Amino acid sequence: MGDFSKDINSKFPNNRVKALLNIIYTASWITSCQNDFFKPFGISPQQYNILRILNGAKEPLKVQVIKDRMLERSPNATRLMDKLCAKGYIKRIPSEHDRRVVKIVITNEGKKLIASIPYNINKDLLKNLNEDEAEQLSNLLDKMR
Repeated sequence: MGDFSKDINSKFPNNRVKALLNIIYTASWITSCQNDFFKPFGISPQQYNILRILNGAKEPLKVQVIKDRMLERSPNATRLMDKLCAKGYIKRIPSEHDRRVVKIVITNEGKKLIASIPYNINKDLLKNLNEDEAEQLSNLLDKMR
């Protein structure tokens, strides 16, 4: 993926429309790059996010707390956790007091997987920006929201 305007091959009514479409296009490119990165590890970027949340929590968390902390709000977060459970990376801990309450904890296998994944996953995505440009981009995205 290179220049957005050339890749899309389109004229835009104004720069705001162009910028918005460029953000959507870039988000798709990031997702594709991250999916490719995580494929050899057998997990998705969202599953990695869940593992990182649990690894950093130092205690079992309720499913809703995990959902609230996810970078991307995922309607299928429970299904993502089911898959991580099936692979032995996380486990469910039912509450002794309330059967409706389930907490999730990362297993040793999950911790090993996290440790095996390079921490600088996204460095190549921003390799064309210097620190000042990255800060400017971040500030503009914050301003947009």
